[in-house]
Amino acid sequence: MAGVNKRKRGRKPKSDPPSTPDIPTSTSAHIDDVVFSVSNVELIDPPPSSTSHRPRRGRPRKTPLLPENSKLTNPKNGKTLKVTSPTRRLIDKPNGIAALISSDTTITNAAARVVPAMDAVVKVFCVHTEPNYSLPWQRKRQYSSSSSGFVIKGRRVLTNAHSVEHYTQVKLKKRGSDTKYVATVLAIGTECDIALLTVDDDEFWEGVSPVEFGDLPALQDAVTVVGYPIGGDTISVTSGVVSRIEILSYVHGSTELLGLQIDAAINSGNSGGPAFNDKGNCVGIAFQSLKHEDVENIGYVIPTPVITHFIKDYEKNGAYTVIHIWLQLQDE
Repeated sequence: MAGVNKRKRGRKPKSDPPSTPDIPTSTSAHIDDVVFSVSNVELIDPPPSSTSHRPRRGRPRKTPLLPENSKLTNPKNGKTLKVTSPTRRLIDKPNGIAALISSDTTITNAAARVVPAMDAVVKVFCVHTEPNYSLPWQRKRQYSSSSSGFVIKGRRVLTNAHSVEHYTQVKLKKRGSDTKYVATVLAIGTECDIALLTVDDDEFWEGVSPVEFGDLPALQDAVTVVGYPIGGDTISVTSGVVSRIEILSYVHGSTELLGLQIDAAINSGNSGGPAFNDKGNCVGIAFQSLKHEDVENIGYVIPTPVITHFIKDYEKNGAYTVIHIWLQLQDE
């Protein structure tokens, strides 16, 4: 029709592509006040070289980990962080802050030094039969329990006395093995709550290095308790510090001896397990904990002076002679 203006059809004029922001060559995350995780250590992907800006379809591209020997620069102070390995390693620590390349939980230095000694920690299975004091010609019904122990020199194993109390059969299982080895009870110290075991089968001792003992720790020293507590079949590791060193009441023997109070969790099954220091040496045996609705993570450890006294007494007399152990500790 006349008098009607027709618009020309055709392609729209090309517009300039949006400018892409500059990708920084160094991460400017808050290095001074943030512990790095995977999300803020990995580099951002550079934009594609193609001029097309259509959204990418399919799975999102994985952000690569930092390549080895690359560096991160802190724009505030100019300090650089060098990546020592592309996965699961620590970067150099700026101001005491650890920069991680993996989201795995970091292991403290104290716990890391305990790893070689974990193979010496065993699980103790015991069948108990308590005597019937009212009817001495009869015995009470049997019951079973599990606890922890650890190998020491001389092909011997230490555990708690209450772990093998009124025993009829004791078996030990090593870490990573399903075989249970019959154990022989050499000595039981009721007063100090320590028992000494051995195994006649040579296969049990293959590939096991004995635990070395350390000195009495000081307050606030780091300790790591290793054992087989309730809640699983694999080995468990809990860490804490020494919060108190004093004469404690030993519940099993109704005696008062030197003991350590720690804030690492000690649960049923931890009894008899070793407590290691930051050098990987045993400084005690976990043996009891405080249970109360207003109390959390208060455990007790038999210290090395009590342990060494028990071992020396057995080596000298061939049995536990129940000497005045508290007098000996006072003299030491």
